[in-house]
Amino acid sequence: MRVLFVSLSEKSHVYFMTPLAWALSAAGHDVRVASHPAAVETITRAGLTAVPVGADHGVHQDMSAYRESQDYATANWSRCERDQVDWPELKERFALSVPYAFAPYNDSMIDDLAAFAQGWRPDLVIRDPLAYAGAIAARISGAAHARLMWCSDVWGRSRQTYLELMREQPESERVDPLADWLAARSEPFGFSCDEEMLHGGATISTLPPSLSIPSASRELPMRYIPYNGRAVVWDWLREPPERPRVCVSLGASNTEAYGGDYVSVPKILDALADEDVEVVAALLPAQVEQLGALPDNARAVHSVALSTLLPSCSAVIHHGGYGTFATAMVAGVPQMMLSTLIADHEQRGRALERAGAGVYLRHGDATVDRVHDGIRRFIGEPQAAQAARRLRAESRAMPSPYDLVADLERLAEVR
Repeated sequence: MRVLFVSLSEKSHVYFMTPLAWALSAAGHDVRVASHPAAVETITRAGLTAVPVGADHGVHQDMSAYRESQDYATANWSRCERDQVDWPELKERFALSVPYAFAPYNDSMIDDLAAFAQGWRPDLVIRDPLAYAGAIAARISGAAHARLMWCSDVWGRSRQTYLELMREQPESERVDPLADWLAARSEPFGFSCDEEMLHGGATISTLPPSLSIPSASRELPMRYIPYNGRAVVWDWLREPPERPRVCVSLGASNTEAYGGDYVSVPKILDALADEDVEVVAALLPAQVEQLGALPDNARAVHSVALSTLLPSCSAVIHHGGYGTFATAMVAGVPQMMLSTLIADHEQRGRALERAGAGVYLRHGDATVDRVHDGIRRFIGEPQAAQAARRLRAESRAMPSPYDLVADLERLAEVR
């Protein structure tokens, strides 16, 4: 069958899709990955065929100009249940997210992607949860349609809560900016928006059940397989560490999209300077350049794939990005999330805490003392490590991308 992946041009989102795209390709299916032109190199470096569509978006420039937006209530999709959010807040979240996030990411892709889908006629479209252009491509081509989640399904659950609350409002209050926007973009192609377009016929989730929330469509569990792009097992990684190793990684997204990190790497390193640990700060070259003198127990490295580093670690401190979170999860490593409120970070962080495998702190609450005490507890007490290993076992019990291929074939056949 022909399978079309549709991703936003965020490097981590393309990385997340890659193992499943490989599995489908290895099973003999014809795979294409559509995204903005900026993602072409990332896609092709993974050995996949890219379909550049539309023009590159300007979302990153807006993010950098409004760094504080990551901590706005409207950016926090973790509050998605009726007991967590009221109608005015949820209505505002959708009202702002459509013009400032969903539309800028998708609008430039839609026409080119629709033309490609009409000509290539995919049997199955697998899309990023925020790549709504992929839903239009699926409808145009008559393809089956699934979402591949790089997060818990806070988008789908928020939508379900929105509809429940909207039905309880006076007629004048029943606005639906998400459906209205997607309907307007679908109208030129002869159809409107419905809930299947928004949620797909299936939701592929890589979170184990103990960390997830209910999905908005039939759920297909899939084990998370780390892919970090270029990966090398450097010589210093081939020997076990002499002391407990703590990884510090703040990812790339905040530096590249928001103009800088939200927590201070030097302060984290200072907090651990007196501990009997080896601290490895896995950073971008731009992040390394901003460091001064390092404590004696710390080193800064770049060009190190977390999938090669984290299995040797006793703890990791990170910014909450899903790639780092999930790589630590499958490595069985306790996590300290020092994060903003954006997307599903709070929901995943709180779920991690409930599982006993980590600590979630908003970046403004990440004091030196709290970082120090959290890591000392991870290293000195066995409970967090045991809980992290339970999550690893739960994740390993999920179907692999290869195992999922047959389910996706059936999804396309039924369609």
